[in-house]
Amino acid sequence: MEPVSTAVSAAMWIAFWAVVLTALFIDLAVLNKHKGHVSVKEAAVMVCAWISLAALFGGAIWLVEGPRHALEFYTGYVLEYSLSIDNMFVFIMIFGYFAVPHDLQPKVLLWGILGAVLMRFLFIFAGVKLLAAFSWMIYVFGALLVFTAVKMLTQKEDEQMDPGNSFILKIFKKIMPVKTDYHGENFFVKENAKWFATPLFAALLVIEMSDVIFAVDSIPAVLGITRDTFLVYSSNIFAIIGLRSLYFLLSGLAGKFPYLKYGISVILLFVGVKMLASHYVHVPVPLSLAVIVGVLALAAAASKVFPPREKAR
Repeated sequence: MEPVSTAVSAAMWIAFWAVVLTALFIDLAVLNKHKGHVSVKEAAVMVCAWISLAALFGGAIWLVEGPRHALEFYTGYVLEYSLSIDNMFVFIMIFGYFAVPHDLQPKVLLWGILGAVLMRFLFIFAGVKLLAAFSWMIYVFGALLVFTAVKMLTQKEDEQMDPGNSFILKIFKKIMPVKTDYHGENFFVKENAKWFATPLFAALLVIEMSDVIFAVDSIPAVLGITRDTFLVYSSNIFAIIGLRSLYFLLSGLAGKFPYLKYGISVILLFVGVKMLASHYVHVPVPLSLAVIVGVLALAAAASKVFPPREKAR
């Protein structure tokens, strides 16, 4: 089994944070300027910019740390980005449920992404430590991915997540009442000496909770590619920080790629089986990357060539 590794120079960590913080600032300035009204073309340009930035950072890893580390970064990035696509469709559903106005959506996405950056940091380091201390955890993670993949493949449309039934939202409502109307960009308002949460905060709370659930799947998945803490975290964060642009792109293309969900399920199944068999079969990183990219391309192509009947009509 591949050993846990953290042997990446401090310079790469510094470069990583410098790039991420600068990119987040630029993203904040660009998207907030649009007030949530981003066209599909503009969103596509921004998504391409984010992907190019990740590709360049992978090139820097290739030069500094070598081709193996770079390929692990690229594979982890593509894997996390593909899983993020599924996350974004859930975000679209959450915004629709709470009827979040377009001009307020970037703020919720920003805080949601910042929360995800922090939570992934904690989850990833915990996962790496678990694998270092208990080698049998690789089977637990692998089984979890296989279970999630099978559940996604067999899930019916009417079994989709209902944001209103979120466990965390029900608990929060017992602590603080939630108003039904929006008050600008405020998460909380005070009326008659009593504090209320707005639907904007309720949407943010459900988004943060959904990201915790997704992290339970995505982090074991990338740990199936590499155990290097830096590569796991950097590939995760590069996939996360561009989610605001990806959201606006997918919200404009919702329903155009109905088979992506099945492609993502197959990818999770592949990584899960790879982890379960890691003591007996070694799957090279380039092969893992080829499988992930190939499955995504096939799912996207099938959505266009063989659209479901109801979509075709």
